[in-house]
Amino acid sequence: MAKVILPPWIKGIKGRLNDVVFRQSPSGETIISKAPDMSAVAWSPAQKEHRLRLKQAVAYAKAAMVDPDARAAYEKQAVEQNRRPFQMAVSDYFKGNDLLSGK
Repeated sequence: MAKVILPPWIKGIKGRLNDVVFRQSPSGETIISKAPDMSAVAWSPAQKEHRLRLKQAVAYAKAAMVDPDARAAYEKQAVEQNRRPFQMAVSDYFKGNDLLSGK
């Protein structure tokens, strides 16, 4: 695997440029990969259902990150488990935990 050292004045690169994807790992490293071509994929019914559930989980996580109480709870959990708060919220949705239901 090749490593790219960026000059200090570039804080980071993330996003997509043509068929190349730049993303940042939780440890701060920049990962560069070829974008997948999903145009010819035929999704099974189970995959379609899972994609729908993931879409709902992401919507829940976005709402949780806006709510100050839920965000604080997820930030605390994230520090304890060395994860990102958004990932914790998505995981909670799949487990059936809902910090926003009491509101």
